[in-house]
Amino acid sequence: MTRAHARVKALNALTPSNDGNYVLYWMQHSQRATDNPALEHAAARANECGKPLKVLFVVDPTYPEANARHYTFMLEGIAETKQAVERRGIHFALRLGSPPEIAAAEARNASVAVTDRGYLRHLAAWRDQLAEDAPCLAEMVEGDVIVPVEAASDKLESAARTIRRKLHDRTDEFATLPDTVTLEHKAKGLDHADDRAIDDVAAFIEALEIDASVGPVDGFKGGTRMAMARLKAFADDALDAYGEGRSDIVNRNVSHLSPYLHFGQISPVTIYRAVKASGAGDDDKAGYVDEMLVRRELAVNFVHYNKDYDSVSGLPGWARDTLEAHASDERPAVFTASEMEHSKTDDPYWNAAMREMRLTGYLHNHLRMYWGKRIITYTNTPGHAYRTALALNNKYLLDGRDCNSYANVGWLFGVHDRGWPEREIFGKVRSMTPGGLKRKFDVDGYVKWANAL
Repeated sequence: MTRAHARVKALNALTPSNDGNYVLYWMQHSQRATDNPALEHAAARANECGKPLKVLFVVDPTYPEANARHYTFMLEGIAETKQAVERRGIHFALRLGSPPEIAAAEARNASVAVTDRGYLRHLAAWRDQLAEDAPCLAEMVEGDVIVPVEAASDKLESAARTIRRKLHDRTDEFATLPDTVTLEHKAKGLDHADDRAIDDVAAFIEALEIDASVGPVDGFKGGTRMAMARLKAFADDALDAYGEGRSDIVNRNVSHLSPYLHFGQISPVTIYRAVKASGAGDDDKAGYVDEMLVRRELAVNFVHYNKDYDSVSGLPGWARDTLEAHASDERPAVFTASEMEHSKTDDPYWNAAMREMRLTGYLHNHLRMYWGKRIITYTNTPGHAYRTALALNNKYLLDGRDCNSYANVGWLFGVHDRGWPEREIFGKVRSMTPGGLKRKFDVDGYVKWANAL
């Protein structure tokens, strides 16, 4: 099996249909026109079948927890991707509604139906529905991790240290980009009007009648071009100080690529290769790769192998037990979810972090850890704390609703960690305090910066 085909999985036992009018690529997770294994696999299938290629993207106005901030960033990228795909002689169909139902309907006229891979339970269920409803061969291509999740490990891993070697042992095998396939049959006869034009993203979103309470942000514009520009700037100008600079919560020496990875607007292999090819020091490159490869793909492992990835029932047994044992511990202060959301706690550091999330859609990783740990002390039960942290994370962060989101919120409660000396409220789960934050970071400078936003 070649490296490219190791990313490909047949979703049903059918064969390509001779009666199809096209090969279908249902683009859902890999929202890009370049370095996209699913797109290139579909293009190769189109040539094999002697058919044109049709790319389908479905905008679901009811997508879980999504709001105008998320839709704006996503659709800025889709508008760019649509143009790039069409320049290759591929038809791009933009539809509105239920993604699996529309994909299944489009597959009825396809010779082969190809899709990319999603890991959250509803995304996996969508692929299952395509496999069941498609009257032709349906295939899934995993292109948004470096090492495919089952190739990295066949079980739930307990920590970064247990998966790190497994990933590194197979990284070179998979750190290749797909060749761009030249389409032998242009999609001239497949033209039809999209459900709605996407030349004006703001107008498109307004017509969706979705949650507009969380609006778009100025600091992040969606799309592969912007992702590549951020990657180049980081690799050229900032990576060589990543080892020390990434801990600076004011003058941030980070890539800011997580939203682009979440929406599949850039390939993790593209990032990995750019980092490895940069002139930065080995320690700086290794530090970034550990975050982007090991930590990120550990999160995919967590979601893939843990059916309760989004609740306290998915925590390690020791963490659940110790948190439950301390559930009745007196909290120094308790705040409602609304008070926390609007930065009305007694902690100026926490309030500043929440303000940054609301206004920018981003938060530095060190601050995310502190922000989440404090929620445990601000709520009266671990379950309520978990739900509150996940809801605020997913509502405001552009990279929310991601495998990383569920693993990171889980980490606040003991996932991928070990037991620590027991203390009130947290039990044996790691805690973080305002004093500890102030000792390690220029947190007063951060508060000043956040309050000026």
